[in-house]
Amino acid sequence: MTKSRMEAFSDGVIAIIMTIMVLELRAPHLADLSALAALRPVFISYALSFVFVGIYWNNHHHMIQSVKHISGGVLWANHHLLFWLSLIPFGTAWMGEHNFASGPVFAYGVVLLGCAIAYTILGQMLVKANGPDSPVAIALGRDYKGKLSLGLYVIGILAALPAPWISCALYFAVAVIWFIPDRRFENSA
Repeated sequence: MTKSRMEAFSDGVIAIIMTIMVLELRAPHLADLSALAALRPVFISYALSFVFVGIYWNNHHHMIQSVKHISGGVLWANHHLLFWLSLIPFGTAWMGEHNFASGPVFAYGVVLLGCAIAYTILGQMLVKANGPDSPVAIALGRDYKGKLSLGLYVIGILAALPAPWISCALYFAVAVIWFIPDRRFENSA
């Protein structure tokens, strides 16, 4: 399989994920603007998740552009990432619908951690398929941003039950860290 076919499939799945998220936004039953205030948690969780999915799409694109070879292991690792990304709409809806309550914030963190672990595994499988001196291996390097993100997610998950607002702040911090596309891949394609 070519990398362009895998990337096109991934793009389609990610587009569906974003569509599912926006379909979860429901218009208020009342016609006045004050009715929007009740939707604030739903919109905030949607916006955060939209940014996360966008970050994964951007960085997935950059990482795939830096490789020449796709193996069976890469395909399965990519599906693993898509699985976790496909759970984001569920976590988003649950968290927004329950105004960032502990349980949904905990579950959302588990989904984000799953995405981060799957992205890390995908990177490792791409290095394995392309070699330790490949552009993807050089670009990934020691992956400090990835390791920091994993740590922040774990702390956020642990903090969710006693203090969900701390978890949300940590999840937001990870989004800020990754908001600018990963420059390690800019010159490796």
